[in-house]
Parts: sequence; C-alpha cells; structure tokens
Amino acid sequence: MNAILSFVASHWMPHLILVPIVLPLLTAGLMLLLREEQQRSKVALNLGSTALGLLVAVLLLLQAKQPGMPGSLGIYLPGNWPAPFGIVLALDRLSAMMLVLCYSVALAAAAYASARWHRAGVHFHPLFQLQLMGLAGAFLTADLFNLFVFFEIMLAASYGLLLHGSGRPRVSAGLHYIAINLAASSLFLIGASMLYGITGTLNMADLARSIAGVASTDRGLLHAACAILGVAFLIKAALWPLNFWLVPAYSAATAPVGALFALMTKVGVYVILRLWTLLFSPDAGPSAQFGSAWLVGGGMVTMAFGAVGMLGSQRLGHLAGFAAISSSGTLLAAVGMGHNQLTGGLLYYLLSSTVAVSALFLLTDLIERWRNDGFSVAPYERKDDAPFLSADLVHSASAPLDDDEQEVIGEVIPAAAAFLGLAFITCTLVVAGLPPLSGFIGKFALIHALLNPLGLGTAGAPLAISSWVMVGLMLVSGLFALVALTRVGVLHFWSAHDRAAPKLLVMEGLPVALLVLMCAALAWKAGPVLRYTEATANALHAPAGYIRAVMSAQPVPNPTAAPAGSQQESRP
Repeated sequence: MNAILSFVASHWMPHLILVPIVLPLLTAGLMLLLREEQQRSKVALNLGSTALGLLVAVLLLLQAKQPGMPGSLGIYLPGNWPAPFGIVLALDRLSAMMLVLCYSVALAAAAYASARWHRAGVHFHPLFQLQLMGLAGAFLTADLFNLFVFFEIMLAASYGLLLHGSGRPRVSAGLHYIAINLAASSLFLIGASMLYGITGTLNMADLARSIAGVASTDRGLLHAACAILGVAFLIKAALWPLNFWLVPAYSAATAPVGALFALMTKVGVYVILRLWTLLFSPDAGPSAQFGSAWLVGGGMVTMAFGAVGMLGSQRLGHLAGFAAISSSGTLLAAVGMGHNQLTGGLLYYLLSSTVAVSALFLLTDLIERWRNDGFSVAPYERKDDAPFLSADLVHSASAPLDDDEQEVIGEVIPAAAAFLGLAFITCTLVVAGLPPLSGFIGKFALIHALLNPLGLGTAGAPLAISSWVMVGLMLVSGLFALVALTRVGVLHFWSAHDRAAPKLLVMEGLPVALLVLMCAALAWKAGPVLRYTEATANALHAPAGYIRAVMSAQPVPNPTAAPAGSQQESRP
C-alpha cells in the first residue's frame, strides 16, 4: 500500500487533486449533449462519475493521512502562477475528509434518485453533477475569490435541484431560498472586496500572514469586513436567526435533493472553521480569536432552536430539517470555543450527523409514500399535487414508469416494514446521541473535551460557564430529539393503519442501508476515525504548515527550448 501511495504521490498526486472538480464538470457537459429521453444513459453516467469521484476522494484521503510521504499536503497551481498571484488548490486532512463525506452522501442520493425521482423534471443529472463540482471546489480552493466562484456554481445548481418536480410548495420555498442566498452572495462580495482593499490579497494563506500586520487604524474596518463575510457563511451554516429558510426549503425538496442538501450547511461550517483557524489564530495579534463569543453564543441558541423545533414538529421532513439545524449549532459553538481536542470531536460529530440526517431525508420519502398508500408525495403536499404522477401511474400506486411508459415492478425487499423501522431507529439513536452508535461517540468526545479543556492535567480546575451551558444543551437537545423522533416513529410504525406492506425498489433501499451502515462503521472504527480527526484538529490549530506549503509552492518550470538548428532530445 505504501508503494502504491508513493507512486501516486510522486506521479499522479498533483493532478489527482483536480479530478473531484473536473470530473463532475465534464460529466455534466456530456450529459447535456444527450437527449432527455436517454435517461438510462444519464443514470449510468451520474452513478459512474460519482462512484469514480468517491474512489478518487478515498485515494486523496489515504494520501493526506500519510504525514511522512511527499505531497501529504498537496498544492496545485492550475494557472502555474505562485501564490498569492494565481489560483491555488490545497488538499489537507480536512478537505480530504470533506471530499469523502461529500461523495459518499452524493452516491447514495444519486442511487436513490435513479429509482424514480430523477424523472420528476428535466436536467436532474447535470444539475446534480454541477452541485458536486461546486461542493468539491469549495473544499479544495485556497483563496476567497475562487471560493465565491464555487459557491455560486453550487448555489446555481441547488436552485434547479430544489425546484425539481415543481409543485406549489417547492416553488414557494424555492423562491425564498433563492432570495436569501442571493443576499448571502452579495454579502460575500462586499466582505471579500473590503478584505482585498485592506490587505491587498484574497489568498487564504496570504491573508493569515497579513492579518497581524494590519495598521491599528484599519483594524476596525478589517473586523467589519470579516463580520460581513462571516454573516454570508453563517447563512449557509443555518445560524439562528438566519436559518428561517432552511426547514421549508429542505423539507419541500425531493428526497435525494434533501439528502444532498444536508451537506450544504456543513459547507458553511467548513468555511468558518477553515478561515477562523487561519485568520484568527493566536498569531493574529489583536485579531486573535475574533468573533469567538458570537460563534459560541449563536451556536448555542441555534442548538436550542433546533431542539425545540424538533419537539414541535410532527412531519418527518421538518424533523430532518431541524435536526440539521441543531447539529449545525453544535458545530458552530464548538468552533467558537476552539481548542484542539474539541475540534477533533466536532469533526467526528460532523461526519456522523451529516450521514444520519441524509439518511433521514431518504427515509422520509419512503415512510410518507407508505403512509399515503404508495404515492410519492412531499410532506404537506396533497396526493393530487404529486409532481410526476400521471393518470397511468395513479392506478398502479407506487410503480414508476420506464422510458417506454411501461410499469416497472420493483423487487420487494423482504420485511420492508422492518427494514424501514430499523433504519429509522438507527437514525433516531444517532441524531439523539444514544449508544452504541456514532452519535453517542461524537457527543461523548465533545463533552469530554468541554469538561477537560486543557487535557488531563487540569483536574479540579474551574470550567467556563459556557462549557457547562453547552454540555447541558447537548444533553437536552438529545432528549428533545429522542422524544420527537420516537413520537413520530410510533405514529408511523405502531399505530394501526389500513394499508398494505411497503414495497421498496432495490435502488431505494440500498442507499438507505449504506448510509445506516456508514453510521455503524463510524462507531465500529471510532478509534482510527477519532485519531484522524484529532490529527486534523492539531493541523488546523497550527496553521503555519498550511501557510508555508501554500506560499512556497513553485510553478512548474517551462521546458528549455532547444537551440536553433539542433534536434531536441526525445524522451521515452
């Protein structure tokens, strides 16, 4: 394995970093050349490209976790200009981890959509791939300008995906979603422009190097620029009170889109974690730890808002949306408190909560369809508003149509109701943070870090009030989530309903099973995963290595021109 990784690092690593961005772009372009009737080809391309992207992401993760090998922090200069003058892509432990998470959830969502939802509208597959391109670019870019570019690609694709399937609820929620994200994009531009005017750079590493040297007369303007930029990211991270758009939008989206959107809030958390540890590290002088109190306070209020929202909801789609808000609040509060051990725990919790919420969105569609006698309807949507049900389909309940308008009888998964129940229980345990699954391990790691902020040598030292408040909120939010999900589970699985047993297509049950198994695998391999996240946290809180790697990356030299009249030496 080391020999393979060494070969990849020395020969393919620089170009492999580009694959998660270029692959979905080329796939989307190819699918646009196909006719809309060629759905099977588009499904094959979508699944194949996403699976290949996941394989590349795993290779990048294996490379990033080998600190002794060349290229463990990979820097790619697409324009062959050194930083800060050219575009820079950077791969480290954090970005590699986010790529694997992104492509894992995306593969499950793409497989689920291939069963029925992809034909609820046009251009689903190209939009899906462009969404992946934006997500991967946001995780890999090392400068704010290109972060804005990838954000816009991601958002533009998400507008189409949210409206996929039409219907009044989706259009209404989609218009609100578009409006709030256009406002966030405007704030992003304003904040980035102000930062460039103050520091003369948008490269993240160069910004981190320049923060401490900003003149005292410009320090207030610098903080204002960072605050404006932070608001744009906090809108995406669903911080209260900026998260009023999330539950209506995510619950109105089709199930695979909702599962993919579970990653969107984590993009906001990722950017805040990346920039906050870079720009406001202890080396930032007067700007060190800027905004930490706002992150802690806002994150705690968001946790409480999400927990109360779950307790007050009885629709599965709303519960999944509020679960995403609650987990986002936990992550933001932990970022604001930010020490190494706590950051390692929050990264593990990020993985666990994202996978569980994505699975919950997929389960929402299956359970609602079962409850509504086989009709695929969104929450709070009437049967006659079903987005892609035709007269030919109504009489055959849940049977979708193939390209020849013939009914497709899905293979019945044995004990489908038991499968749905077990998957729902698993998601409940993870979201509520109960043993023995990954949600409990993630919350335990966070609570342990909160109660031991400086390690084992501080036994008996007084803890900050904020630490006690956050521990209490984590316990209470877990209790509220357990009550809310248990209540809905009883309603759907234990109450008497005059309905037939659910019928699930294999391509619907398999993605849910894979996401549930990922939650179990995170618990089974909790030791190695936590060691990885702790090493990632240590690197984030010691940003000198990242800054040095980005700023010292050298362009590839031009080949030496052969003397006039001489024959250039051939190379094998």
